[in-house]
Amino acid sequence: MMKHTFYILMILATLLAMVACSGSSGNKSQTTQTSANKECPIFVADSAFQYIEDQCAFGPRLLGTNEANLCAEWIKAKFSEMGCAVGEQKSEVTVWDGTRMPCRNIIASTNIEATHRIMLCAHWDTRPWADNDPDEANHKTPVLGANDGASGVAVMIEIARQIQQTPLQGVGVDFICFDAEDMGTPEWAEPLENDQDTWCLGSKVWAENAASTGYKPHYGILLDMVGGRGATFAREEVSVYFANHLVKKVWNLAASLGYAQFFPHKDGGSLIDDHINVNTIARIPCIDIVPYFSDGPSSFGPTWHTVNDTPENIDKNVLEAVGQTVLQLLYNEQK
Repeated sequence: MMKHTFYILMILATLLAMVACSGSSGNKSQTTQTSANKECPIFVADSAFQYIEDQCAFGPRLLGTNEANLCAEWIKAKFSEMGCAVGEQKSEVTVWDGTRMPCRNIIASTNIEATHRIMLCAHWDTRPWADNDPDEANHKTPVLGANDGASGVAVMIEIARQIQQTPLQGVGVDFICFDAEDMGTPEWAEPLENDQDTWCLGSKVWAENAASTGYKPHYGILLDMVGGRGATFAREEVSVYFANHLVKKVWNLAASLGYAQFFPHKDGGSLIDDHINVNTIARIPCIDIVPYFSDGPSSFGPTWHTVNDTPENIDKNVLEAVGQTVLQLLYNEQK
């Protein structure tokens, strides 16, 4: 899924201007608990992996296609099955070549009466072109998106399942599935002056609506490519800029749960991702849990925007590290 990376100083300068203008754990027991953490259910990576396979069974989830529509209905049904109130936000967006296309953001909520709310989000669409594939012949082949798209949604559905079985007290969770994240200008096309604006279209629609309605959760967490083999999650620079306190909280929590190898205390790059719209338009502090590979053909890992982004290249240990950390964070919110 995802998009261009930029030099940190360049993107932070842009964000400053925007603000100024707009004013491993196989031996765990049934619950996990440390002296610093509240009792929490176990995140089941096998279950999350099955949700990845289920999404991939529809094929690439490209805007407006039958496959995407079927998958959208499946996502809605799964969250409903987990006891969530489910709705969607339909719109049209203009993609990189000027075409108008349908966009479906899916919104699911637990404990809708709770005023203390946490937002989790991920994108569910997939890249129409494998434009980072080492084989140029694949550059116009759609990406299946097991990691880049399906993994974040799968983790959220499994979290919803655990909350249904062990309800959170006094805390509501809103799960936002963004569409049209991965429609950014393809690498094989002529670059546009505003290429960065061709990404994350669904989250822009959602954030504008959130700003107009006054939706204000305590914070948000974006889950982006959270299952890739070999993935570790560095502290993404835009997240640090807008919500450093939350970055520290999540990374320290991961270490306390035994996942320090997946959440090393090191800095990554700055990204154009859905959390920018959440932070700058909706004004909700939101961080991005996203992989950072310091070597290789891409900082997002070897399968990013390639035909190899398939379930075979998902690591359940990575899913567990992210899922259990976020689940524990939510249960720690209980008063």
